[in-house]
Amino acid sequence: MPILDRKLFRDVLRLWAQLLAVALVLACGVATLIMAVGVYRSLVETRDTFYARYRFADVFATVTRAPDNLASNIRAIDGVTLADFRVVHSVVLDVTGMAEPAAGMVISLPDSGEPVLNRPYIRAGRLPDPERPGEVAVSESFAKAHGFSPGDHFEALMNGKKRRLSITAIVLSPEYVYAIGPGDMVPDNARFGVLFMPETVLDGIFDMDGAFNSVAVTLGRNADEATVIERLDTVLKPYGAIGAYGRDRQMSNTFLDGELQGLEAMASIIPPIFLAVAAFLVNMVLSRLIALEREQIGLLKALGFSSAAIAVHYTKLILIIVVAGIAVGFALGSWRGVEMTRVYVRFYTFPFLVFAWSLDVYLLAAGVATGAALLGAARVIYQAASLPAAVAMRPPEPLHYKLSFVGRWHLPRLFSELTIMALRNLTRFPVRAGLTIIGIAMPVALLTVGLASTNSMDAMIKSIFFDTQRQFATVQFSDDQALEALLAVARLPGVMRSEGYRNVPVIMRNGYREKHVSIASASDADDLSRVVDPDAVRLSIPPQGLMISERVAETLGLSPGDMAEVELVTRNHRIVSVPVTSVVQSLLGLSVYMDAAALDHMIGDGRRVSAANIALDEARLSDFYRAVKATPKIAGVALNRLSLANFRKTMNENISIMTTIYVLLAAVITFGIVYNTARILLSERGRELASLRVLGFSRGEVSQVLLVEITVLLALAQPIGWYIGYQIAKTLIADLSSDVFTIPFAVDIGSYARASMVVFVAGIVSALIVRRRIDRFDLVEVLKTRE
Repeated sequence: MPILDRKLFRDVLRLWAQLLAVALVLACGVATLIMAVGVYRSLVETRDTFYARYRFADVFATVTRAPDNLASNIRAIDGVTLADFRVVHSVVLDVTGMAEPAAGMVISLPDSGEPVLNRPYIRAGRLPDPERPGEVAVSESFAKAHGFSPGDHFEALMNGKKRRLSITAIVLSPEYVYAIGPGDMVPDNARFGVLFMPETVLDGIFDMDGAFNSVAVTLGRNADEATVIERLDTVLKPYGAIGAYGRDRQMSNTFLDGELQGLEAMASIIPPIFLAVAAFLVNMVLSRLIALEREQIGLLKALGFSSAAIAVHYTKLILIIVVAGIAVGFALGSWRGVEMTRVYVRFYTFPFLVFAWSLDVYLLAAGVATGAALLGAARVIYQAASLPAAVAMRPPEPLHYKLSFVGRWHLPRLFSELTIMALRNLTRFPVRAGLTIIGIAMPVALLTVGLASTNSMDAMIKSIFFDTQRQFATVQFSDDQALEALLAVARLPGVMRSEGYRNVPVIMRNGYREKHVSIASASDADDLSRVVDPDAVRLSIPPQGLMISERVAETLGLSPGDMAEVELVTRNHRIVSVPVTSVVQSLLGLSVYMDAAALDHMIGDGRRVSAANIALDEARLSDFYRAVKATPKIAGVALNRLSLANFRKTMNENISIMTTIYVLLAAVITFGIVYNTARILLSERGRELASLRVLGFSRGEVSQVLLVEITVLLALAQPIGWYIGYQIAKTLIADLSSDVFTIPFAVDIGSYARASMVVFVAGIVSALIVRRRIDRFDLVEVLKTRE
């Protein structure tokens, strides 16, 4: 073995703990990058393949009722390549063994062959036969939740009549990859199912013979989506169209895009933190090693070793760290990637979802990790290689000291001499101390980001379920009803209070900006559903004008006092101008509110209600559920309390997983930085500390010098970490908000405290491990004088 390689081998054995600490930090960066990018690619590739093979549409539109002969006009629109015309209706499902009514969406299938677009993937069984009216195919998530298989039965309330349905197939649909029911924030597979039945059967049930109420189209390669949507709206306008929309507004695809956006954020935020810290640690370890080996470097050069050989020698040391970090990172990232993929299988119903073992992802992670480590070491290696032999063999020039604030402020009167020694060392190397503080601040920031996400979700739950939507359940009607329907709801068993509201789809415009929204009626008499301002203070409903959510105000550039143009899409697309009276808080969708009487007057068809919020006597829930399952004109029931419980359960599971990951990652960074810092301090100040032992100081007193310096570094890093974490979390939460839901940014003092506690504990444990070396000092060896 060449001489330099033998030296390298000895260095690795001597410094294995420090090198391992650096490698672990590097491994976390590699693992996070592989996991985030790998899962992201898995979702994207699976989604794109599923969408392409089963012809997921590009544009969707809903109408009240349009004749089949309109199909040729739609197919003739420039840019449309394929079009599918369907019957789609919401229904109430009654499953044996489940007291609560479930919501369902029933979609028509061609009597023969497969649909032109949005084809179902058949997991088991066969598609229903049009000659057998009671046959149905059901979504896999709903079937799994109830243990259904082909041949099983359940009942559905369809157009006011209860029907017994026989399952012939278990299917998946590209249109319902993320199958979320009305009123829910996360999927509840037991209470929402997608059903497929033959077109002739649904035509008869819903009186849609020779008509359709749902259109889906695909676009050509160079088609302009906005133009196609505009022309489609023109064709469908006379038939109660509420506005066509693209994939970006399709519910399932919107949630999936939001998840992909979150994975991109993870890949762009977390790995750079680890890689930057790893580069800093490489620089720290290597610079101190070279400082201690100045004489050896000089001797090697005097013996004829070139500068290039010296540079290669220390580069090999860095590459050993890199190889170890990459190996651990590959294994950890692959394992976590598979586990994360299994988590996504619970929410997204793809025919398959496999973690993408893409070679380029691993090459990317390895290349970035290697580059970060070599970048951190480049300057130090250059200085070592360019050091002249004569200079290197001389002891380093003693440091020049001057009076610092420690002496100037008479700190000895406040602290012990040993504490002053620790503080003085920090002021002598301010750059190194500053970099160490920033490095320690990174895990604090990382934990603050994770805990801020928890705080934000808690704030979201409070706002939605306790400040604004306080009802136990919402009964939704199949179409707008007269006030008598509200009275009928009030007579249902267990209903203690009912408040009706109207929901009117419109297009709101402000200049060139426009959005498809719904205006909901509101009243000061309502108590179950409240309108609040951004500070959660309940607002009085003005007799005229619009109350718009912050998201709508931001999207359309509206503020109180502005006039908004409102197109009534269900009333012959009549356009009215309405003033904006206030900006309110609403975290679900693009919310707009208006006084109930003013909204009815604007629509011009009398008093109507679309749904009813209700408070229930929970002792009579079973009676209420049975009545709902048998009541015509009820399209579905959103059970807010069950939705809240399901949302909390899902969030607690996910947050528990993510918090554990964040804590482990933060602990690894803290250990890597503090352990290496303590080892370097010990090697630099070993002579001082040994001298103190000779002078009679105890091991505990001598250790105080090291522990005080580490504690000060940890303390100074906390506020910096809080600030960095606050800014990253604020940006991340804002990026995750969408037109479907808005996440309020919130972080409390307790989150900062928990983040600091984890980092402090990891830091002190790391320092205590190094402190044990002080107990094992060989005083004679340490006190030897370098000649």
